[in-house]
Amino acid sequence: VQLQASGGGLVQPGGSLRLSCAASESIFRFNVMGWYRLAPGKQRELVASTSSGGSINYADAVKGRFTISRDNAKNTVYLQMNSLKPEDTAVYYCKARSSGMDYWGKGTLVTVSS
Repeated sequence: VQLQASGGGLVQPGGSLRLSCAASESIFRFNVMGWYRLAPGKQRELVASTSSGGSINYADAVKGRFTISRDNAKNTVYLQMNSLKPEDTAVYYCKARSSGMDYWGKGTLVTVSS
């Protein structure tokens, strides 16, 4: 399984970005797909996740600003990030879980700065 994350970049505070995570296989096989981030000097944290059953979870820090969604036809999960803040600066990783196995994609860097 390969996960390809893309969409990161440099954005000013208050701006928006959309991250994409394209899977090499049908995402129907994954129980959960999610986005994590790793900021300098901090531990990796879950940003948002979506399950095959339809449940969605967000970290408190991003609730109301970020939206996770999935396009099953394109085998892709998205993370729409609005009202970005400097503290959202991090490398964002996509993860998929299936039958107890975790698959990680390479990260995409998001920098929020003026």
